[in-house]
Amino acid sequence: QVQLVESGGGLVQAGGSLRLSCAASGSTFSSYCMGWFRQAPGKEREFVAGIGWIYGNTRYADSVKGRFTISRDNAKNTVFLQMNSLKPEDTAVYYCAADISGRLSMSAYLYDSWGQGTQVTVSS
Repeated sequence: QVQLVESGGGLVQAGGSLRLSCAASGSTFSSYCMGWFRQAPGKEREFVAGIGWIYGNTRYADSVKGRFTISRDNAKNTVFLQMNSLKPEDTAVYYCAADISGRLSMSAYLYDSWGQGTQVTVSS
């Protein structure tokens, strides 16, 4: 079982930046991929970005391409989401997730483990 702990959320003005972290423990991650999802009030959870653990291949939602960057530090078992040029519509609870099969899917249903989430609020 993988344990995931997110940090780095907060309140920022539009145009600003935040960096989210996700510390993973409890397993070896050689075959995993890691994803960031977000959920705004009244909306479904949506894919933001994902990264393969070994090769670092990435995937992004169209809404964040060019603004967000996902990366990982294998030695620290940590995944990051650098968010730049933030917009009010980026406001949501952001979740880190792990897929043991490494499919780098955009579907939340294919992820096995989830963190507790961290709030990101972007003011206009």
